[in-house]
Amino acid sequence: MSDDRGSGGGWWPDESEDEAAGPERAPEREPSRPPRGLESRERPRPSGRYSMFVGLAFVALIVVALLNLLGDDDAGIELERGLPLAEFAVPDALAGIDADANVAQDDCESSRNPCPEGDRRTPACQIDTEGAIRVCDLFDRPLAISFWFTRGGDCIPSQDNFDEVAGRYRGRVNFLSVDVRDDPDTVAGIVRERGWKVPVGLDRDGAVSNLYRVGVCPTIVLAYPGGIVYDSAVRAGNYSAAEIDDLVSGLLEATHEREREVR
Repeated sequence: MSDDRGSGGGWWPDESEDEAAGPERAPEREPSRPPRGLESRERPRPSGRYSMFVGLAFVALIVVALLNLLGDDDAGIELERGLPLAEFAVPDALAGIDADANVAQDDCESSRNPCPEGDRRTPACQIDTEGAIRVCDLFDRPLAISFWFTRGGDCIPSQDNFDEVAGRYRGRVNFLSVDVRDDPDTVAGIVRERGWKVPVGLDRDGAVSNLYRVGVCPTIVLAYPGGIVYDSAVRAGNYSAAEIDDLVSGLLEATHEREREVR
């Protein structure tokens, strides 16, 4: 299998001072300026202590911003109810595929019509590659997607609970777990160690998490059949199995109500 990571959306798309001279003193000249981009020898350099202070202040700002993000229940994705989910395809964590996610929504990189031959690509839900998980294949039932990562947070307990709840709704609701930016071998090891049955996809370069604006772990996205957004749940902390069950049962009930209204 080829690993085409061009600009087509990720995975599989067809896919920057003079001394006095003589008896008379030479006219005074303005001090010469160093060429732009070079440092003047006369210019005082910041002390090492000052540089260290600036560096520490910068690090402190980053830490505060991260803590604010992880402590804000409203951070993360902003999905509007009733709109279609963005399409994507990810490698199965257990398939051993060295590839990034595909988030191409259409078959052309440009807006030109007809599409130039060099801009053609394969949309995420049209790839045909062994070991790929296409989100569109899960649109036949209500769908729950859990985004998680190990760096900067411990979301493993939530994923244990997510997998447990999935077993209760087998055949009625589809479940997908998506790991964001972790080492593929690490993720595969976690999946095997925990014995998860839910399919786990790898968003190795963060393309899917950027698409869904995932900023907090765990993040759970819920969708009606057909891939239509029902709701999203974001928390800087773990969800219990009972809480996840409430989310999924709410989705299932809303799906049945929606079907009754269509009739």
